[in-house]
Amino acid sequence: MKLPIGYDNFREIIDHQLDFVDKSLFIKDILDDITTKVSLITRPRRFGKTLNLSMLQHFLAAEADHEPTAGLFDNLKIARVANGAYLKHQGQYPVIALTLKDVKHSSFSDALKAIALIMQKTFNQYYELLSRSEILPNEKNAFLRIVNLQADQIELMQSLAFLSTLIFKCYGKKPWLLIDEYDTPIQSGYLYNHYDEMIGFMRGMFGAALKTNPNFERAVITGILRVAKESLFSGLNNLKVCSILDERYSEYFGFTEEEMTALLEQADLLSQADEIKKWYNGYLFGKTIVYNPWSVANCLNEGGKLRPYWVNTSDNLLVKQLFAVADNPTKIMLESLIRNEPVETLVDEYVTFINMNMSPSAIWSLLLASGYLKAISCRPEENQLKCTLLPPNYEVSLVYRSMVKEWFFDRIGHEQYAEFVGALLKGNITDFTKMLRKFLVETFSVFDVTGTNPEKFYHGFVLGLISSTSETHLIKSNRESGYGRYDVLVMPKAGAKTTVPGLILEFKVAEKNETLLASAQEALQQIEKRHYEAELKQAGISKIIKVGLAFLGKEVEVVWE
Repeated sequence: MKLPIGYDNFREIIDHQLDFVDKSLFIKDILDDITTKVSLITRPRRFGKTLNLSMLQHFLAAEADHEPTAGLFDNLKIARVANGAYLKHQGQYPVIALTLKDVKHSSFSDALKAIALIMQKTFNQYYELLSRSEILPNEKNAFLRIVNLQADQIELMQSLAFLSTLIFKCYGKKPWLLIDEYDTPIQSGYLYNHYDEMIGFMRGMFGAALKTNPNFERAVITGILRVAKESLFSGLNNLKVCSILDERYSEYFGFTEEEMTALLEQADLLSQADEIKKWYNGYLFGKTIVYNPWSVANCLNEGGKLRPYWVNTSDNLLVKQLFAVADNPTKIMLESLIRNEPVETLVDEYVTFINMNMSPSAIWSLLLASGYLKAISCRPEENQLKCTLLPPNYEVSLVYRSMVKEWFFDRIGHEQYAEFVGALLKGNITDFTKMLRKFLVETFSVFDVTGTNPEKFYHGFVLGLISSTSETHLIKSNRESGYGRYDVLVMPKAGAKTTVPGLILEFKVAEKNETLLASAQEALQQIEKRHYEAELKQAGISKIIKVGLAFLGKEVEVVWE
């Protein structure tokens, strides 16, 4: 197989005769949507957004990167549909195309320099305008300031509108605007504390180009997040948003079942279809189920090797930051996701970064839009959506486990954490207690154990157990068993065949140091009184250890039997 990996330029794929999955009917659907002036399409990273815009650019423009585009589409679906009627549009429009995907700088000044370089490249595509008699001297000077990287912030803000005006003035045709990864500078602004400056600049640029500018034909914008309209697209009434929850364009980003079958046949890997589906299928765009194209391309090119290809292409920094400061209900839901169990929560289709840390729905909105979750079902509620969410596939489920491992390993190290968990799973509660006391004093700040509420610790602790023991144990929390709800249950997956113990852990809060031991004993008695071990016994676990833990700040007392 020669599936393209990392190719953003449509021409290169055609010229190199790579195994291109033909998505050219995307062009037809864009052209047919004549009622929409500005289309915003949001999809996860590595799902073909940049390549589809490049394909659209090469279709609409007579030249792309100073090379003719004629003939590139002769053997594609767009040439065959409607008896070739859509080819009358090929090469008939000026196009302004740019991508903001690399504007990820830690300061606003550096980000602005990167945008200046992007606009320099974009203007250079139309350098011949300087020789046109229609261009006024002051317009030539303004053009050259952008090309020579001398433009100020206001001129950069107006640059898209300015270039489209010059193109229409000289050619008599309004250009299409194709803007890829529009939200990357905004997300980086949030991460690196220059959000206000960046959102102000981008609002000005898009407002000038799309709102008050009569000199563009249509615009297609892509990104990952659906940034709130009031934050970025205020007053833009000609915008239609197509998110992952919408059916429109759903089959053009990612591989459909039909396309996957053809690819597996071509790669002679139909025998691995079920495993590949488990790893990379399950994304839901509208009602269309699709495979992750980046992971599939890597997998097939590597002869069917199953690896977490997609998740390793990002450091997931924003997701990690949000989970690190998340409240207890969020961490409880994270436990469910690691166990591949659905969670139900409110989701806001629009992301307002300024309220990201304060909005309970923000993290789920981000995870859904970014491809880390899929929505099994949604219903309107309180101007938001009440969605049932689940990781789309096995590859993505690994993200949650690895994220928690990183939290723990960063604070206590891999070896110490393995010893800590190993002592508990083997039933060596004496060593477990010693290490727990040490860790409470020195670490676990990410789960805020400095307070008196043990839940802030144990839900984080449970996450760590799940992430590191999921192959050998079932870890459950806050579930019914016997005559009540236990805090934590640890069950060997081997069941009755193993001599490894099952464990029940119950947590209590002590009011003062003198009552720590009594509170731990109370926790142990609660396990016995309410028969929390019933679930373990039903599973055939013969060796059961009951553990009562009492907390006071970073102090802990542990009793067991």
